[in-house]
Amino acid sequence: MKKILLLILLVTFLVSCGSSKNRGTKTIIVSKDGNPNRTRTVQKRESKEEIVITRTEADEVITKESNQEKLENIIDFAKTFEGTRYKFGGTTSNGMDCSGLVYTAFEKENVVMPRISRDMATKGVDVQLSDITEGDLVFFKTSKRHAINHVGIVVEAKPGEILFIHSTTSRGVIISSMDENYWKNAFVKVKRVI
Repeated sequence: MKKILLLILLVTFLVSCGSSKNRGTKTIIVSKDGNPNRTRTVQKRESKEEIVITRTEADEVITKESNQEKLENIIDFAKTFEGTRYKFGGTTSNGMDCSGLVYTAFEKENVVMPRISRDMATKGVDVQLSDITEGDLVFFKTSKRHAINHVGIVVEAKPGEILFIHSTTSRGVIISSMDENYWKNAFVKVKRVI
């Protein structure tokens, strides 16, 4: 009986390995940090593998939810600095500047940002003001000598009102409205980093 079973296994093995022209397709879920990111489809053709990477709708939902949680944490952490005095180059509750606030809040969620507002403005993707959401960065030109020299984090975006947290030289870390004439006139662009 053992010899028959061994013979059946040997024949099965030889038949399954006999062809190098396996034309099967299989789908493998590729994970990063335990979260599914992409579906990987592998098609075997004449001993060559063709790999096609696609994003599924489920992946988009997972990514959006993961980013949403990070953005909420970033906003909540930035708000803990409300009332902190302005300090050029500062990144602590003893004092901070506008880019220091953004840098520190994003760093808390392991998102590495440049330290200067004009460099921050080169990261992420451009967003239309009409499509702005919480967590987006708003950039301003408040001086004729500079291009972008001020940044804030959008903390609330609803029809007709956009609020952002930032650090001003006169009042420290505060929440302002994009409807204020000063900020409306100084506005340059919106960027979405995550």
